[in-house]
Amino acid sequence: MPTFSSYVAGGAVRLQLGPHSDSARRDAETLLMHLLGKDRAWMLAHADDELGYECAEQYIALLERRFAGEPMQYIFGEAEFYRLPFRVTRDVLIPRPETEHVVEKVLELAAKFSNPRIVDVGTGSGAIAVALAHELPDAMVTATELSAAALNVARENAQRNGVAERVRFLEGDLLEPVASEQFDIVVSNPPYVSMGDRGSLAVEVRDYEPEQALFAGADGLDMYERLIPWAYNLLAPGGTLVLEIGHGQEPPVGALLGEAGFDNIEFSPDLQGIPRVACARRK
Repeated sequence: MPTFSSYVAGGAVRLQLGPHSDSARRDAETLLMHLLGKDRAWMLAHADDELGYECAEQYIALLERRFAGEPMQYIFGEAEFYRLPFRVTRDVLIPRPETEHVVEKVLELAAKFSNPRIVDVGTGSGAIAVALAHELPDAMVTATELSAAALNVARENAQRNGVAERVRFLEGDLLEPVASEQFDIVVSNPPYVSMGDRGSLAVEVRDYEPEQALFAGADGLDMYERLIPWAYNLLAPGGTLVLEIGHGQEPPVGALLGEAGFDNIEFSPDLQGIPRVACARRK
């Protein structure tokens, strides 16, 4: 019977034939660790142990999913965001490190309030809303989402991270579920990829993540054009809108914010120096 180490080596060879050759060995090893429920130290100590037939079949099935391009997070059903565990399914985007900059900006702004009223628009997996509720026990956090399936995932993530009682989840389009309310902070990581960029996306993104959470028309600005003026009307005077933006979107998003009446418009870069977070205040 082949050993753990021989299966990892064979798995790496298989994955090198696909679109993920740069991470083939790591992926092959991580998939086997996941299947066995063991860490790398244990794997190294038991490299010559034999892998049973049933387990081998399961491992090969996982390899084939990764070979086809399925993200590791969907295979495992879990991703980490802001040091918290999140369940992810193909109904939601995989939370990304860049979005942590959005959370950090909101935390900075929320420090000015004793009980900040915050709404996360298009919450998806609930990553932003749950992280904020976890960090701000006195905040009143609301999360809206058009997809009922995504909303179920978000509720589950609030539960597993101990904030289910402090996040209000509402189904509906953008700010429609809270149209009669007022907030201190409106935050969103909306769809911002243009349809013309579809072909340039990695297979993990293009073929597996939900289209409605990725694409926003011909120029990637459709959601900003709808959300920005709507957010202005729902913010309390002096309230702030915080948005994640895509590469090269600083000028058009800045123009939309100005046209809507916002001032104090500023952009913060991610770790690669790309403007990633737009922040603007209602006068």
